[in-house]
Amino acid sequence: MSDPYPHTPDGRYFVVRGRLWRLSNPRLDPKIRDALVRELMAARRAVRSARGDPEALARARARIDAAKRDLGERGPVWWTDGTPDYNRRLVGNTPYAEWFRSLDRSTDSGS
Repeated sequence: MSDPYPHTPDGRYFVVRGRLWRLSNPRLDPKIRDALVRELMAARRAVRSARGDPEALARARARIDAAKRDLGERGPVWWTDGTPDYNRRLVGNTPYAEWFRSLDRSTDSGS
């Protein structure tokens, strides 16, 4: 089965409901990436468990942010060619707009 969310041709983003989301750094060692993903999932579970405890919730959210930064999904970009970051932007308002319009949308999970 193919990925339901299209990836930009340069491999920097995937698109969900017309919005760009930064992908993880593809140069990460697979073992490090796996450990970071496990930490991210554990931190997300901690958010769910922390409802009603503002301090625990803040700690869990900080863990999520740290894992996402280490994965390259937040913070400084992982590419080095000087291209700006379009994370969380509407794809139609970015240089990826024409590429996105050219996709066969009949298989888009959001349609």
